[in-house]
Amino acid sequence: MIKSSKTELKIKAIENGTVIDHITANKSLHILKVLGLPDSETKNVTIAMNVSSNEIERKDILKIENRELDHKELNQVALIAPKATINIIRNFEPVKKDKIILPDKISSIIKCTNPKCITNNKNEPITPVFNVINKYPPVVRCHYCEKLIKTEDIEKQFE
Repeated sequence: MIKSSKTELKIKAIENGTVIDHITANKSLHILKVLGLPDSETKNVTIAMNVSSNEIERKDILKIENRELDHKELNQVALIAPKATINIIRNFEPVKKDKIILPDKISSIIKCTNPKCITNNKNEPITPVFNVINKYPPVVRCHYCEKLIKTEDIEKQFE
């Protein structure tokens, strides 16, 4: 970090990688856990938590150096922080800016909370599939048993 004045603290820019902005306040650690960060290949991960924001009052920001998130990882982030934005950085410049969009159907990211659901059968492994009922806050329904899984239950799986 580079200190610029007594009232302002600036975070060093990254040359290449991903910046996740507008994360719901205090959710960045959940995102790091889901993405398996930090890891041996990621050079630097910078976290700013519970900072003031003009758009959403309080937010978190993640800077992940030398890593661009793939489609599945973006869906994982969308379940935790559905209003987040993604910036892909190359040569210190943002080359792509997008809002995260939770798709209408997700699979392999979370588990059904119904213990009797076929996806939880140890003898017959079936990939969990969920239909997104509400994008913000995220609410999904299991494709197999139709169990409704609310935001709190989704977040518990990432703790």
